[in-house]
Amino acid sequence: MSVSVGDRDVPLGVGAAVGAVAELVGYLLVFIITSGSIRDNVLRQATDIPTWKAVGWVFFNAHFVETMIDLGFLGSGTGSFIGEDGFSPILYAVPPLVLIAAGLAVGQYRDIDEPVEALLGAVPLTLGYLVLVLVDLFAFQADGTGPVFATGILLAGLVYPLVFGTVGGLVATVTD
Repeated sequence: MSVSVGDRDVPLGVGAAVGAVAELVGYLLVFIITSGSIRDNVLRQATDIPTWKAVGWVFFNAHFVETMIDLGFLGSGTGSFIGEDGFSPILYAVPPLVLIAAGLAVGQYRDIDEPVEALLGAVPLTLGYLVLVLVDLFAFQADGTGPVFATGILLAGLVYPLVFGTVGGLVATVTD
């Protein structure tokens, strides 16, 4: 399915499906890289938070979305599990690389050859990615702790897929 914008077709179905798959692949890569360390973490074991949720926090941190941490009577704060004493900052590369690959795939599928088509291809990709980001923002909540909603929607759901999906589409314009 596609929608015409001027004289161009925007591949809604393909782009949205690729965007959703990109979000799943990004989470899966972060899971593979971090789950062993998270599973063995004494603090996580003491709180009984499932590993898959804690990995979700790191996945959102890789999009520069902080985690809201509820400390009970001590209050709450935000933080990231990447950098300093946390996981390697190399995790910040996972979402952009996956989204560039997704944008390239959509661009190759649509055989785009103009830069404006790269942006048009990234829009449906963003929609597919955003839908799963919204689901994950709720799914990764645990005991008042989880990704910050506003920045999760803005950065992970909109900015990242639109920017890096477009970059991937631009790469598709110069490859055959």
